[in-house]
Amino acid sequence: MVWKRVCASHELLEGKAIEVVCQGEVIAVYRHDHVLYAIDGICMHQGGPLARGRLMNGTVVCPWHGWQYELATGNHAPTCKPMLKTYQIQELDGEIEIDLPQ
Repeated sequence: MVWKRVCASHELLEGKAIEVVCQGEVIAVYRHDHVLYAIDGICMHQGGPLARGRLMNGTVVCPWHGWQYELATGNHAPTCKPMLKTYQIQELDGEIEIDLPQ
């Protein structure tokens, strides 16, 4: 595993998201219901910024056209079709890190 620091723990508040770019990938990182999630940060519909989306019942709603994705799986919520890549994420010693594939 290659853990990459994305932010300090205090920078990611409950119910919020940040967008990071790691190894050329845009990744949206969320703290929702006290759980951390990291998924591809670009909507598959028309490229909307998912870190700016609304969190609702374990999903993120794209701010551009309302497409919904499950935070835990990256699946398109209405169809359960896999669409977005997810990343392992951890909080350790006041830092939030994601595991990047090599």
